[in-house]
Amino acid sequence: MGLPMKWRRLGRIFNPESIPLVEGQCGYAQSPQALVCDGFVRIYFSTRVRDRHGMFVSHVAYVDFDPGLGRIIDHSRGPVIRLGPLGSFDEHGIFPMNVLRVGDEIHAFTTGWSRRRSVAVDAAIGWARSHDGGRTFEKFGEGPILAASLDQPFLVGDAFVARFDDRFHMWYIHGTKWIQASPEQQPDRVYKIAHASSADCIDWKRSSRSLVADRLGADECQALPTVVRLGDRYHMWFCYRHATDFRTNPARGYRIGHASSADMVSWQRDDDEGGLAPSPDGWDSEMLCYPHAFHHAGRLYLLYNGNEFGRFGFGLAVLEQGS
Repeated sequence: MGLPMKWRRLGRIFNPESIPLVEGQCGYAQSPQALVCDGFVRIYFSTRVRDRHGMFVSHVAYVDFDPGLGRIIDHSRGPVIRLGPLGSFDEHGIFPMNVLRVGDEIHAFTTGWSRRRSVAVDAAIGWARSHDGGRTFEKFGEGPILAASLDQPFLVGDAFVARFDDRFHMWYIHGTKWIQASPEQQPDRVYKIAHASSADCIDWKRSSRSLVADRLGADECQALPTVVRLGDRYHMWFCYRHATDFRTNPARGYRIGHASSADMVSWQRDDDEGGLAPSPDGWDSEMLCYPHAFHHAGRLYLLYNGNEFGRFGFGLAVLEQGS
């Protein structure tokens, strides 16, 4: 792999309580995803609001930072993309949304989710594009481009799409099962990271196998992969946790892991060399989750959420040493 990776934390750069981005929002800024623009960096994320029944709904918002990523210069004034109609795969929320420049357009790959009765949610991956520089997005259609299938029968989501060698590559998660720790508890999902590729973003050829070896056992949950190429290797950051008792038990909550590959097929996991550990105290001391790696001004940066799944905003780190 080369030299161990050393991240330097730049601190929390956004607190969702500081700006009223969405009316009635509940102070979350989950899954930050960067779009580097001319003269600024736009960071999309999902916030939470309560609907008329008091249930959480996820909307996408953004904040714009100056080129040095130290000052907010603008922000969205409402939802960036509409939710789906009654009964659709994204009726109750979009979380997360990954963006990619495709020619002169900006495309978005969304994770739409909807509530279910026997288990909490179902999810699938949607596709949209922007005609106004990324301020708002319109869906290509009301249905998903990737959803549960014969080999991946449960929820599908957390798409990250990059273009390498004239082909689109998607890393995403797929549910392997639902488990219930006791009859009194709500079922929890187990999910792993997989890969698909496409020439046109419509027809995706997916691999049915999981890519990243488990560290916590077969029921480890792996979420939100992000992949960049450094030199002759591909590097993936993701978050992982135990399947149960993870919401309030810091020892079982999310951590940020790392894997690398020479061919995008075989991945070597090495969390201790490339990952990021919780801080001794503060907003990211109990949990680290939803990483997003991106290049900007000749450096590699990592956005991430902290305690309580992004309730207190997101932070930033910069790579100082590594492959």
